[in-house]
Amino acid sequence: MTTTIKRLLALFFALSLVAAACGSNAPEEATDGATDDSAADDSAADDSAADDSSADDSSGDDGNVDLTQGTDLTFYVITHSDDGPFWSVLKRGADQAAADLGVEVVWQGSNNDPGVQASDIDAAVAAGADGIAASLPSPDQLIPGLQAAVGAGIPVITLNSGVNDYKDIGALTHVGQTEVIAGNGAGEQFNDEGSATKILCGIQEQDNVALTERCQGLADTFSGEVVPQFMGLDADQTAQQAAIRAAMEADPDIDGFMGVGPVIAMSGLRAAQDLGRDMPVGGFDITPELIDAIEAGDVIFTVDQQQYLQGYMPVLLLFLNVTNQNTLGGGLPILTGPGFVTPDNAADVKALVSAGTR
Repeated sequence: MTTTIKRLLALFFALSLVAAACGSNAPEEATDGATDDSAADDSAADDSAADDSSADDSSGDDGNVDLTQGTDLTFYVITHSDDGPFWSVLKRGADQAAADLGVEVVWQGSNNDPGVQASDIDAAVAAGADGIAASLPSPDQLIPGLQAAVGAGIPVITLNSGVNDYKDIGALTHVGQTEVIAGNGAGEQFNDEGSATKILCGIQEQDNVALTERCQGLADTFSGEVVPQFMGLDADQTAQQAAIRAAMEADPDIDGFMGVGPVIAMSGLRAAQDLGRDMPVGGFDITPELIDAIEAGDVIFTVDQQQYLQGYMPVLLLFLNVTNQNTLGGGLPILTGPGFVTPDNAADVKALVSAGTR
């Protein structure tokens, strides 16, 4: 675990210690211990009180929170993961949080199938999950199951996609980025580059609202025209690249490409290169191949939403909520992005990609 993550974990544990010591919702055991200690101070000659106080001390009730509490907890992380390069980093974050906290994480990916994801959510509720963290690419199909989880007393956090719907679910918070704002930033990056007038915005998941919002945000700030279009799944990159090439061939005015994921960004770059068309290319998220392309100057930027945190933080927040009734966000989402990787910082980020945390 990186130094930054260690410090972050230490900060949240420090907050939980303060809450445990000062909050009015402190566990009953801590209150009982404080009463026994007061009785011992007020009646030092009372042997029975002294015995009680001694017993309390020997049990380790010194005002500290037992950081091994909750080690029998099982949290479900249920996503539309396709087990590609983006989701493997997010999963690594969830697994690291589980290891750091001594809890079990059940990871379930649905390969962009909302029906499978909805079934996984229902199964987690039936299994008595201690908490559920879920992405929300298809709200209409997934909200009912997550609302049922909240109704059953299971804390829920949405991650990655779901920023517009987590309150309707009754989720504790959302961990991710605001996709329209991220798209706004992408539009500004293209404006700064200056050569594109018509951008093909390639989408790799047809029913994912968050990806559509990225193209929408791009259109809001880009000074030219944006054409959003589904270009096939990342699982078949050959077909995806062929679809992008066909769209570019059909419209010679297209002089820029943005992929709303890292794999489709590279498919767009290759399609343009196959056609011999030199155009600015931007992307979302990070893979080693995309970082190499940015370093080489073939891609001008990628939007970084720090998916490692999107895996790590929900597990940490569920743990603190279950064991200490902590919440974060104040009713607002916890944003992990957007940030931008450009040729200026690609080398530094590349080292972290190699470590598997970016």
